[in-house]
Amino acid sequence: MTQLLWLRSDLRMSDNTALAAAMASGPTVALYVITPCQWLAHDDAPCKVDFWLRNLAELSEQLRTLNVPLLIREVDDWSAVANALLKVCRQLGVQGVHFNDEYGVNEQRRDQAVTRLLEDAGIGVRRHLDQLLFAPGTLLTQSGSYFKVFGQFRKACLSRLEISLPACQPIPAPQAPLPVDSDQVPVEVSGFAPPSDYLRALWPAGETFAQRRLAAFVDDDLEQYHQRRDLPAEPGTSQLSAYLATGVISIRQCLHAALAHNQGELDSGSTGATTWINELLWREFYKHILVGYPRVSMHRAFRAETEALPWRHAPDELAAWQEGRSGFPIVDAAMRQLRETGWMHNRLRMVVAMFLSKNLLIDWREGEHWFMRQLIDGDLAANNGGWQWSASTGTDSVPYFRLFNPISQSQRFDPDGQFLRRWLPELRHLGKREIHNPSAQQGLFGAPNYPKPIVDLGKSRARALDAFRNLPEGRP
Repeated sequence: MTQLLWLRSDLRMSDNTALAAAMASGPTVALYVITPCQWLAHDDAPCKVDFWLRNLAELSEQLRTLNVPLLIREVDDWSAVANALLKVCRQLGVQGVHFNDEYGVNEQRRDQAVTRLLEDAGIGVRRHLDQLLFAPGTLLTQSGSYFKVFGQFRKACLSRLEISLPACQPIPAPQAPLPVDSDQVPVEVSGFAPPSDYLRALWPAGETFAQRRLAAFVDDDLEQYHQRRDLPAEPGTSQLSAYLATGVISIRQCLHAALAHNQGELDSGSTGATTWINELLWREFYKHILVGYPRVSMHRAFRAETEALPWRHAPDELAAWQEGRSGFPIVDAAMRQLRETGWMHNRLRMVVAMFLSKNLLIDWREGEHWFMRQLIDGDLAANNGGWQWSASTGTDSVPYFRLFNPISQSQRFDPDGQFLRRWLPELRHLGKREIHNPSAQQGLFGAPNYPKPIVDLGKSRARALDAFRNLPEGRP
């Protein structure tokens, strides 16, 4: 009984639930479907598409050791995926199709359409929990609704994990060779320009590298994670987000690694380990939100009353923010880091998001789209959740009256200006006190080649507070 493994955001061989289930059910062939128009519609970054392809090529070689051929098909968008899968199934005599669940609205509609078409054709479909620790809908409040507050969700997660810890699946044993040839994985896709060699070198492909990065982080950095994670000049974060988003490493593998370091403790012991476990649960929370509150997948604010905010149409200020010339060094350095590396430090994601949505009062959706077009770790749930948190429009969001001051954030988290000098060479001559606010300096301490601030922080803060206070249905 030939099985088809439909790969999506699960580009690994170890701890892959659908792969293990497919190979346990019969001779297995893997399939990946390239959908350029869909990726463009979802604002997927060129560097992310390149990362997918590079990891897919690595996975193809690994699957070869299991005698699992990898087929590549290309259609414009997800509306054509069901027929593409049915065609492959008929060509190969497939009797069962396996895939790991995904959670955005469009992803769920695609998977429902695939399931209907295949089952109508007499082909079995098995969907698997793999991307998350808990299936959405299995962690609910006492009233039976999805959680809206992370603290309550976290408590429910920890309670369940204390009872039963999801296990990691071993790599299946090789199967007998099949008379099916693997397809060549393309090195690029039309509409997505290849990134620089510099960016590619920052993000090596393959689960072997991802596992090494995880091990190095746990061994060298996890213990101090809670102290160093907010310092953008230091390598204090795991930098595994791209590998998690693409499924090159699993959430279970990350959790087990943290627990092994922390003697099995989920919420006590090493503060660094428990802080990182919390970050993994934030990732889980935002994916549950996608399912429980699908409007966030559809360009809508989680908090409906904030749809009435008087967002400004300010294309010149938006462009200055995007291009790293706002006149605020920490904002500009972060935006340049994003453009050059496909990644931004998490503390800085909050700083630049609040600056756009509060100080500039520009719709958070503009920032959400821009990030997705740049990020190698672009993930709908995490990106949307982070932006709505910063803009005070989302679940569990920061209070509307809390605005990060980019100058004080810079002074606090990059006190010596090390990160600023890395990304803003025009400010390298400034001392560690002057570099955070060059517009306030005169003469020898100035920076004539650096732009003046595009907004007054005090006035813009007052403008944002007024906008939130004057919402039609009262304060959010």
